[in-house]
Amino acid sequence: MEGERQQAFRAHLLARLEELAAGEALGRGGKKVVELDQQSVGRLSRMDALQSQAMAQAASRMRLAEERRIRAALARLDEGEFGFCTDCGEEIAAARLEQEPAVALCMSCARG
Repeated sequence: MEGERQQAFRAHLLARLEELAAGEALGRGGKKVVELDQQSVGRLSRMDALQSQAMAQAASRMRLAEERRIRAALARLDEGEFGFCTDCGEEIAAARLEQEPAVALCMSCARG
């Protein structure tokens, strides 16, 4: 893969990392411990807060997983292995990389 396309992929991956960091910063408030004092918060409000907390925690886990995939893709870029399947070594289709630059598997290996 030519250097110019690699730099474009790198820029895209780094920009996505910044977006994930910003999303994590915004989501921190939603992960706070929910008060169990029914005097200050009604039962239904507390249940709603618990559900919101669980959703914020799940979103945080998804951001962390995506961050790991992006960092692995950046490492592959540094090692000159970007664009090749990590299982079989075949080249990953350009359209697949354009859609998701952090992808590590070709379609054949992804399907199993």
